[in-house]
Amino acid sequence: MPEKKYLTDVAIVGAGPAGLFAAFECGTLGMKCHIIDSLEHIGGQCTALYPEKSIYDIPGYPSISAGELIEKLEKQVHPFAPVYHLNQTVETLKRGDDGYYEARTSNGAVIQCKAVIIAVGAGAFGPNRPPIDALTSYEGKSVFYMVRRREDFAGKTLVIAGGGDSAVDWAVSLADIARKIYFVHRRDKFRATPESVEKLETIAKTGKIEKVIPYQLHELTGSNGFLKTVELTGLDDRKKTIEADVLLPFFGLAPQLGVIAGWGIHTDNHRIPVDQSTQQTNLAGVFAIGDVAVYPRKLKLILTGFSEAAIAAHAIYPLVFQGKELHFVYSTTKGVP
Repeated sequence: MPEKKYLTDVAIVGAGPAGLFAAFECGTLGMKCHIIDSLEHIGGQCTALYPEKSIYDIPGYPSISAGELIEKLEKQVHPFAPVYHLNQTVETLKRGDDGYYEARTSNGAVIQCKAVIIAVGAGAFGPNRPPIDALTSYEGKSVFYMVRRREDFAGKTLVIAGGGDSAVDWAVSLADIARKIYFVHRRDKFRATPESVEKLETIAKTGKIEKVIPYQLHELTGSNGFLKTVELTGLDDRKKTIEADVLLPFFGLAPQLGVIAGWGIHTDNHRIPVDQSTQQTNLAGVFAIGDVAVYPRKLKLILTGFSEAAIAAHAIYPLVFQGKELHFVYSTTKGVP
């Protein structure tokens, strides 16, 4: 794959809430950013796992859905024109003799920068795939691990598998536009919030959602990546075949630090220890914020990640603008472009 080279001030690894706000904070200080994320879209867990879930501890918002929060963060950082590198991971990170870090991604991007902010939450995410033969041949055409646009599933027969918040919430959300939803789970107990489960049960009484319990996914049939049937197996080895257009298996995402652990950064139980006053790791010029960063009495809250983003941006400023003094100015005075 041919390399594409970029030069910027800061490379941010992770496009979740903390990463997006870090790009905003860097932007207010005149620093350009590139953002890399392993998922196909920005938002991290907020978008991938619970976009329609309400969050109640974001200052100024008595309630805001996770998806809407990401939309507002994207709009907030937009004036500073961050460059996104999505659906790829940073495979290597090395510092050259010139003081620049060089981040190479799985898609052939080579990003040179003065500083790096790691905001990967619990790590790079990938779907927990059910053990089904030939599953990958259907992915992206009729098997999806997350929902980007509800309208893509209008008028279709869906099989939704799983028992957590994502499975239950998307079944409830898609019920009004899908032709039919078969909800597959291995037991009649769910790991979702009681309110969401109650909504699922209410819709199931109308027939728009049919609960297929206790069953598990067993086999797919179809052609050219498009489903025809989903075969299920029960706990007593009973078989059941469902004609369906789409399979949405929601078994969570598998987080891991992956190659980050090989960059020379100290880790502790899959977290990265930082200096709380700067968010810097053991590597000069490399910072960590959000859930991946750890220090004594750390609170794992989105708003904590926002605060850490501001701290890291101010610590990075003298690395980008060497010898230039930073005069702190409130946003009410400075504004945005």
